[in-house]
Amino acid sequence: MRALPADILVLEVNPVNAQTKQEVLSRLIWMSRELGRPELDYAILGEGNTSARIDEGTFFVKASGAELRTLDESGVVEVSLKRALALLDAEDVSDEAVKAGLAAAKIDPATPRRPSVETVLHALALTEGGASWVGHTHPTAVNAILCSQAAVAAYAGRLFPDEIVVCGPAPIFVPYTDPGVPLARRVRDEIHAYLDRWGEPPKVILMQNHGLIALGKSPQEVLNITAMAVKTARVLAGTYALGGPHFLTEEQAARIHTRPDEAYRRQTLSSQ
Repeated sequence: MRALPADILVLEVNPVNAQTKQEVLSRLIWMSRELGRPELDYAILGEGNTSARIDEGTFFVKASGAELRTLDESGVVEVSLKRALALLDAEDVSDEAVKAGLAAAKIDPATPRRPSVETVLHALALTEGGASWVGHTHPTAVNAILCSQAAVAAYAGRLFPDEIVVCGPAPIFVPYTDPGVPLARRVRDEIHAYLDRWGEPPKVILMQNHGLIALGKSPQEVLNITAMAVKTARVLAGTYALGGPHFLTEEQAARIHTRPDEAYRRQTLSSQ
């Protein structure tokens, strides 16, 4: 496997912002509830999942079936990164084998709740994906496009500067893949290709007929990315009433992504 960029390697040896485990848990619950606010229309019922890195070896992930809107400590599971990532290369990825593997990845075997079926994907996002915090949601505005015939073409370019500032130079687009380990394996391949092309981890992963993943360095950045991705989807859908999207050129998009003032604004926004 390729060597990880330096900023990802830092995450391998340092706790998330040197916070205590309880602080990480409290912030994860806050972020999850924000993502689950009904008026935002990002997720309903048990949809979506979230995670946060605790230290070099463990992370929190939302339990299967827990609701983002009402999440509390009982709906969060502490998981081993090493054991979760081991499922990526397991020979047996049957439903029963994955269920057993996720159970074995729990730090406390007595914890009654099951980790999310997307736990392996979260472990990947928190390591090779360069994130410290991850929010996976199913916003109606985004899924209206991801579930359409025009999804690939619709997400072929960038529309406006703030989209680039908050969501990065481009999203990863993943064709529909069975959730769980198969999806995590496909995302791993796409992250490798993204790192090769852009030289930095992605901020947004779009999964066809499924939903959105926001990868952030802070809970606020995850919220910012999700909100901007939803605005982008609404703007994008609106362009089709007037002839379709007018994407920025690659040069124009690159200029926004590399402007020092925009880099400062990006850092300021994510640290709020």
